[in-house]
Amino acid sequence: MGILSVLDREHTIAPPGYGRWLIPPAALAVHLCIGQAYATSVYKTSMTKHFDASQTSIGVIFSIAIVMLGLSAAIGGTWVERNGPRKSMFVSACFWASGFMVGALGIGTGQLWLVYLGYGFIGGIGLGIGYISPVSTLIKWFPDRPGLATGLAIMGFGGGALVASPLSRQLLSLYDDGYDPNKSGSVAGGGALVALFLTLGIGYFVIMMFGVFNIRVPADGWKPAGFDPATVKAKSLVTTANVSAANAIKTPQFWCLWVVLLCNVTAGIGILEQASPMIQDFFRGGDGKSSVAVAAAAGFVGLLSIFNMAGRFVWSSTSDLIGRKPIYAMYLGVSIIFYFLLATVGHNSTALFVLFAAVILSFYGGGFATVPAYLRDLFGTYQVGAIHGRLLTAWSVAGVAGPLIINGFLDREGKPGTLTAEAYRPALFTMVGVLAIGFVANLLIRPVADRFHEPAKATAAEAAK
Repeated sequence: MGILSVLDREHTIAPPGYGRWLIPPAALAVHLCIGQAYATSVYKTSMTKHFDASQTSIGVIFSIAIVMLGLSAAIGGTWVERNGPRKSMFVSACFWASGFMVGALGIGTGQLWLVYLGYGFIGGIGLGIGYISPVSTLIKWFPDRPGLATGLAIMGFGGGALVASPLSRQLLSLYDDGYDPNKSGSVAGGGALVALFLTLGIGYFVIMMFGVFNIRVPADGWKPAGFDPATVKAKSLVTTANVSAANAIKTPQFWCLWVVLLCNVTAGIGILEQASPMIQDFFRGGDGKSSVAVAAAAGFVGLLSIFNMAGRFVWSSTSDLIGRKPIYAMYLGVSIIFYFLLATVGHNSTALFVLFAAVILSFYGGGFATVPAYLRDLFGTYQVGAIHGRLLTAWSVAGVAGPLIINGFLDREGKPGTLTAEAYRPALFTMVGVLAIGFVANLLIRPVADRFHEPAKATAAEAAK
């Protein structure tokens, strides 16, 4: 156990003069790896054939992982705060890599339940712990620009698929000569899938270790050169007090923000989950053929990933200038307009369709990256990581609700491959209503009442402990 003591919080305190810009790359190393979760569609068809299972059965793997992300972040948030970023990032790496290993065993033995257990359940725990591990540390290193700092790291989660998707295709072609990474319908064999999972598990563990051993927490009382905390307090909604995770969930502000995140994510996932067939269906002619080729639809998905990733950095950084409440009003308000336009005129122009969807996805990513800074504004830095973990249960709910809304309407309209833009309108108008609820919830957010604040002596004693 002596060797593992290097993971303890007291051994991660930065020495004087330590550069704070070394922290975002350490956080990015973890988020880029766990962002692979968005790339599971690359091998979904191969898994379906290997297990002789339905698309729904294979899709459950991803759903389990997202549900476990929210649950593990909520349950483990306080533990992450108490033990510091290094130990929690190490635990995340162990769960994430183990998930791939158990998943590989399931593929190799033809036991789908082992893939559920491995990548879904075990890997999902690694997702949740890894997602929240660096958040409070980044906010403490960047009290002057919390949106920028968290955006840099969480951008990696959105961009993880941009790395994992082409990498997975090339690895599958390396392990299976019959697999063509340039053909959407090409299927890899079970042996190639096993090798892919083993390679990703080992590779991601090594990369995440870079983050583990380079993460540091600032010493007590540290602040950036030239930074005046009074300038932060002057901004609307920003507090210099602290609220514990236990008290935060008792406040109306927490639940309003929970609804805001739920609505923003539900709407974004609605497009993200259906992106490729959606653009083909919107431009399907009377002869049943779409003017958008399969390759072009795949490029559209890649473009959405870029906007998802860029939005996490650009919009969260912008929130440092205009404030968190106004930026969420923009996310939700403009998305309402663009969803309505997508439903009514999106089928008239491919360029307009792509523009509307790309902007909505940039707000989807920006919402994820801005919410830790919003929590810091409302509840302080004391247990912001633990509060963030509890808030991410909204993501778990949205991960189920978004696809259910879209797929539920589409199942009633017809079979895949025969749908048109008209079939999507009921679902898109429903998303307008969902976003309107989130818009109102954001308007209702006010500063947290003093009775929920922790005594200054109590937070100082806890920090010393």
